[in-house]
Amino acid sequence: MTIPIYSGQDGVKEGTKKLFEEEKSLVFTGLIGLFLAAIIAVFISFNGAAVSPEGNLKHAFSFNAAVGIYILSIAAILPFSTLNNRRRKRFRKLLIGSSFYSYTIETVQHFRGFNPRFSTKGSAADIIAGISFGVVSIILVTLSLWLTIHFFKKIHTERPLLLMGIRYALLSVMIAMAAGIWMSTLQSRYTGDSGNVMTLHGLGFHALQTLLLTGWLLEKAKVNEKTARLLLHAGSISWILSILLIGIQTALGKTVFELSLLPSFIIFLLFIWFVIAALSGWFYLKNKC
Repeated sequence: MTIPIYSGQDGVKEGTKKLFEEEKSLVFTGLIGLFLAAIIAVFISFNGAAVSPEGNLKHAFSFNAAVGIYILSIAAILPFSTLNNRRRKRFRKLLIGSSFYSYTIETVQHFRGFNPRFSTKGSAADIIAGISFGVVSIILVTLSLWLTIHFFKKIHTERPLLLMGIRYALLSVMIAMAAGIWMSTLQSRYTGDSGNVMTLHGLGFHALQTLLLTGWLLEKAKVNEKTARLLLHAGSISWILSILLIGIQTALGKTVFELSLLPSFIIFLLFIWFVIAALSGWFYLKNKC
């Protein structure tokens, strides 16, 4: 599959590029995260997840898998950004360096039996490692914000639906990043009686797959442009609103999995996104046939 793009500071046409082109190093970095997650999953199946005194290999598994998927998603969309070659190279190096550091700290510390972020049982070195992890997290937030700003600059492209999906997805990622800062401030993923910030954090990042998929399907389905835009806006806005409501429910210290009014409305909004995504898939398959 090829992607016609225009990039660079002046919006100069650079040609037609393939998906993930020039991003082999980012793809490799993402695959390393998935590989580490697979190894940890095998280890857990034989030895269990708990490592005394406070390590939990399930957290290492989910972290490495999530970061790996995130890096692969960024590798896919980076060719659409307005970053010129120099800035794109700098962005890539910082992202790869931060990712490998994060993989290392998350995995090694849990295997050693210590919380990589908020250890209460470790030595001074473990506490310093947790602080450095927080600094790296700020770098990742800054990189995501930088990329989001560039995607919202004026950009000429022959892929408006996919670009729209990317922009909505990055808005969701910003909310997820804010949730990460929230957890760092709390020094925990839990708030109130049963609120879990990690739910907000994780679901916010998954927009890089869900909203991009909807845009790609509608583009390939060759649906009437007005209809396609309406569907994409409706599905993406429903997703963003559901994320915001999850944030409110979490801030109240309540779980999103309880049977009450707010979680019910969250489910309704996610159902709207799901119906539109399924409809987009149906349009795509219909066009293929």
